[in-house]
Parts: sequence; structure tokens; C-alpha cells
Amino acid sequence: MEIKVNFLDKLRLEAKFDDFTVLADQPIRYKGDGSAPGPFDYFLASSALCAAYFVKLYCETRGISTEHIRLSQNNIVDPDNRYLQTIKIQVELPADMSDKDRQGILRSIDRCTVKKAIQAGPTFIVEAVDNLDADAQALLTLSPDAQAQTFIAGKDLPLEQTIANMTAVLANLGIKIEIASWRNLVPNVWSLHIRDAHSPMCFTNGKGSSKESALASALGEYIERLNNNHFYAGVFFGEDLAQADFVHDPRERWFQPGKRDALPKGLLDAHSLSIYNPDGELRASHLFDTNSGNTERGICALPYVRQSDGEVVYFPSNLVENLFVSNGMSAGNTLVEAQVQCLSEIFERAVKREILEGEMALPDVPQAVLAKYPGIVAGIEALEAQGFPVLVKDASLGGVYPVMCVTLMNPRTGGVFASFGAHPRLEVALERSLTELLQGRSFEGLNDLPAPTFISNAVTEPNNFVEHFIDSSGIVSWRFFSAQADHEFVEWDFAGQGEDATAQEAATLFGILQAMGKEAYVTVHDQLGATACRILVPGYSEVYPVDDLIWDNTNKALLFRADVLNLHRLDDEALEALLDRLENNELDDYLDIATLIGIEFDDNTVWGQLTVMELKLLVHLALQQLEEAHELVGAFLQYNDNTVERRLFYQALNVVLEVTLGEDLALEDYVVNFRRMFGDERMDAAIGSVGGSVRFHGLTPTSLQLETLDRHQRLLDSYKKLHAARARVAAKRALV
Repeated sequence: MEIKVNFLDKLRLEAKFDDFTVLADQPIRYKGDGSAPGPFDYFLASSALCAAYFVKLYCETRGISTEHIRLSQNNIVDPDNRYLQTIKIQVELPADMSDKDRQGILRSIDRCTVKKAIQAGPTFIVEAVDNLDADAQALLTLSPDAQAQTFIAGKDLPLEQTIANMTAVLANLGIKIEIASWRNLVPNVWSLHIRDAHSPMCFTNGKGSSKESALASALGEYIERLNNNHFYAGVFFGEDLAQADFVHDPRERWFQPGKRDALPKGLLDAHSLSIYNPDGELRASHLFDTNSGNTERGICALPYVRQSDGEVVYFPSNLVENLFVSNGMSAGNTLVEAQVQCLSEIFERAVKREILEGEMALPDVPQAVLAKYPGIVAGIEALEAQGFPVLVKDASLGGVYPVMCVTLMNPRTGGVFASFGAHPRLEVALERSLTELLQGRSFEGLNDLPAPTFISNAVTEPNNFVEHFIDSSGIVSWRFFSAQADHEFVEWDFAGQGEDATAQEAATLFGILQAMGKEAYVTVHDQLGATACRILVPGYSEVYPVDDLIWDNTNKALLFRADVLNLHRLDDEALEALLDRLENNELDDYLDIATLIGIEFDDNTVWGQLTVMELKLLVHLALQQLEEAHELVGAFLQYNDNTVERRLFYQALNVVLEVTLGEDLALEDYVVNFRRMFGDERMDAAIGSVGGSVRFHGLTPTSLQLETLDRHQRLLDSYKKLHAARARVAAKRALV
């Protein structure tokens, strides 16, 4: 984690990381003002808080109340060496707690991350640099031997060279990648989480059978998402980028809507239009892109090559963002390697959906076949030793598709997790299924898995598939576990042979789609120094329903973004119009405003917690529509999960509204005790909100210039690096 420190007045310091700011000072006896804890105090508190977190986690997963549990920590300083300290953590447990849970809690404290880091003895490197942001890969602790050559199935270059090439790409872009966490719960199953140190909203997870393969996986996913702009989906780029020579890609084209909002000619082709506009309801305005919001410029579309005949077809960036999310994108050492990965993921997710929604039962993989892969067997056996039964299934549907499945059962909670993996080589597909199962998860995380069900509607509900797509945590049917399989086991193999094996595999996977009557469209990205691609298979590889283009399009942000960002400047007429749009566009009251308008607010601010319901409530207050505001305050207090401070504000507001709207109540009769209950500052805000002198309490003024939105600006800093790199490459190619 990157922590940047600013020097404030006197001895005060400010540390910034993620969305948090920590202030430090020195006691008065050390010439400070004592306005905040000192750095060493934070260090000591961190181990106590970490220990308490693991106690809380242990208790919550077992339904144990922490009401009568107390924890304390003391540090004992050695008289001869003040740096040699003993840290004693004591925990007071209820007398009626079982010996098993007592020992379990002590063992949980022993897992404290801070404690383990101190015990391991961190290595400190202190150095002067010309630019803090220049050493783009300083935080990647894993540096494979450049002379070593470790080949794994599915990669056309050794892991060491793959990692070196990808880190060089990121370094050239000026992106500083940090490894936020590693996990290795069972043998031969590694995962890690990497992110942009400056803009941690840009992150990926990697998985593999070794540290190196997991890092290559994470870096590859990071580069694929950079090339496809996935990190910035739905995000407002600001007015400058919206007017730039290009917004998404130098190859983009802009199409003007036809008469009466008709789809323009040249956009999509007959095949894709038959899928996305079967009833003629799709309008041009449904396809304006969310990032620029520049409706005057038209519809932004990107070129894809139709695989059946090589023709270029333009797909609206809005359509791709709304329906496909991250499905079918990949980076690789070569284009065919990237294509194999893309197509494998497309089959993995489509077949997974067919199996789960069809409530199919899959055949077990025979032990004799599993025995061929001892590394995978070791991981499975380690899971079972931890008390998690594991089922290994053939998901190829009779050898038709290159898909495998590993399913974990949790007898402690009754939950299950079906993990799928795909690749032309059975071994790789099986390994991916297993590593996906534990990617970024702890054993405690496996306690949150949903239970299977015989209720078909719960399994086939569209959002269940979305949950499976996001992290495989959706619901699985009990019918999936039937001993009567719907297909016979097939020890399939779609692998290529010889020097062009990967190209053969790509051709085989494209051939499966062709045999199914599916059309594939491919776009290649190579402007950032790496090879990445995206493959669309209309009517097959979408994640969200096609109807979302009409009924739940992300570009509904354009109806609200400008007014919400200019909220403090709107007059009553504009506020009425905004309120009318909020009421009449079928928005979920609990949808957060950040998602609605594509702005990355700091999560720890009122803006970051703001929902559609709360915004409507505040607009009603600003318009002095007190009865409507009172009704929404009641709903907010009953159903909305927010910070303690915000909840107390609305409790104060509620009583002020009840008194104000009450026929026989006077505020002056209650205000003294209201202030004793809620405090002067909170009551001033509540009374001012009801009286009209305070508008939009807690929301700092913003604008379309985004000047006060640090988190959003950091995300845009990331995108501008890509935009500048693409512009340089486009300029060079234009001269050739």
C-alpha cells in the first residue's frame, strides 16, 4: 500500500492512502500540540485493533456475541534497549464460553496480520528519489530470475519473460502497481490482488499454481482491462476529454442519430441488429456513451472484425459496456494466445450458465484421470483435510466444450461454491477451476457461500447469473448434485500440437462457435505496448439481458449527471425538474448516486453514501416540501444503512419535522432537550434544513469541472496516461 505524507504546520503530519487521511502529532512534552496520536501510538494501536478484528471475525462466523468480551494490549519496554519490546495482548472471555471457543479465539488472535508482520521482521529500504511516481514497479516484490525459463501450458513465452514484458508496459505508461495481498491456502493454489498505487479503484486479481503464474495472471488481466478501458466503464471523463480528438480509441467513429431518433446507417450489421433490435424498439439515444456524455457528437462506436468474412463492423461502446462487462477480453504474449483466453472465458461462462440454469447434473471425473495431475490432487486433498468436500466434474457436456468444474461444499454452513474453468487443455481448465475457487478467499470467506435450493426460479433468475459472473457466489440447484448425470464423462482434449499449437487452439474454439451458428467479432488493441483483444459473440457472450439497452442503460446517467453535480446552484424550477426525473425513471431508491452518474466519490463522505432516496429527501427539503421529506426520513431511518453520524442527523431531522408538522406542538418547547440529545451542531443543521437556511446538509458543492473530487481525479489521471499513449501511437502511425 502506498502512503503519501504531507508536512503540515508545526509537528503535525498528514498521511493519505486509499480514501483515508490520518493525522499525527507529538505530545506537548515533545514540542507538539497533542492534537492527534503520534506515529508510534498508531503502530501500537494497529496490533491491538488487528487482534480484535480477528476475534470479531471468529465470533461472527460462529454466532458468538462479543458483548462480554474485552481485549487489551500493553507494551513492556526493555530497560536496556527501548526498541526491544514485549507486546502483551490479553482477552477477557465469558465464564460460560466453551474451551473449544476459548482456544479458537486465542488462535484467531495469533493470526493477526500486524503481529505476523512484526514477528517476521519487515525489511526497510530508505532512499532518495527524483520523483516518487517514477519507479513504476518499485512495489512489485516478486522479481523472477530473468535467466530462468518456466513454461506453462497456455503461455507462448516463459513466465519470467511474460512478467518482465508486462511490467515494462506498465512502467512505460507510468502506472505504479502494488501487490496488496497474497494468498496460498492450499498447495499449488496461489492468488494475489494488485492495484494502481495512485488510483486503487484500478485493480485485478490473479490466480495460478505458483506465485509466478498468479502474478502473470494478475498483470495480464490488468493489461487487458487497461486496453479495453474496463476500469473506466460508466465513469464521466470530464468535459475536456469529451471534446478531445478521440474519447475511447483513435479508431472510433461517431454516428449521428437518424430522423426521429432512428438508428444511424453503418452502425452494427444485420446479424447483430437482429439480436439487439428484434422489435425495432432500440433508439439512437439508447446508445450515447456514458463516459463523454457528449450527445451532440453522436454515438461513439469501435471497429470489430467479423470473423466469417473479415468485414469491419462498428459496435457502440455503450452497447459493449452495458451487455458484455468484462466478458471476452484478454491480453497475451501473442494475439492467438489472447484469443484462446478470450474464447475460453466465453465458453466457460456460457456453458456455466447453461448448466446452472438448466439445473444439469454433471459427471464426476474418475480418480484415475485426476491422478494424472498430482499438483491439482494435492490442492483438493488439502481442502478436504480442512473439512470441505470437493467434487470434480466434467462440464464439457459430452466433450463438446473445453470446460471443467470444481465444486466445494461447506458442511459448517450448508453453502456451496461451483467454480468453472475453461481451456483447450483439460489440465489447464481443471487447474483454473481450482484456483478460481480460492482466488482472494480465506477459509472464513467460504462461510458466506449460499445454500443450494430446489426452487428453480431462484437459480434461473437473471441476477443469479450476474452473481456467478462476478465472483461465482450465486445459488446452485440441488439437482446439480444428482448422481444421475445428464452426460457421460469424456476425457476431452482440444489442445494444438507443434509450434503453432496456440493458433490451432484458437481456430478450434472459433470453429465450435461456427458450428453453433454463432458469429464472432474481434477487435485488437496494441497501442499501449501489449497485445490485447476483445471478442463479442452476440446472443451468446452477453452477461446482462439485451433488454437492458432499453430499460436499464447506464447512459441514464446523462439525465441526472449535470444537475446532481451542480446541485447547489439549481433554482427551485430546476430542482423540481430533477425531482420529477428521479421519480419517473424507475430508479431503485437504494441505488447509490455515484453509480447512477458515474462519479467516484470518496466512500467516506456523504456523497459516497448518497442514494437516490436520500437525494430526493434533500431536494424535498430544499423545496420546503416538508411532508414529503418527513415520509422519506421515516423510510431512510427504517431501511437505509448509513454512518452513525448521518443516522443521528436524520433522527434529529425527524423530530424537528414531527414538531413542525404537528398541529399542537411548538419547537421552542422541545429544542433545549433536542440539543441535549443530538448536540448543537446537529440540531442547527436539522432546524436549518427544515427552515430553509441549510440546503443539502453534508454535501459539499461540486461541478462538472470535478475540481473537488480527488478520488475521481485520481481515476482520470490513470485514464489520461492511456489516452496520451494512444494519441502518440496514433500520430506516429498517421505519418507512416
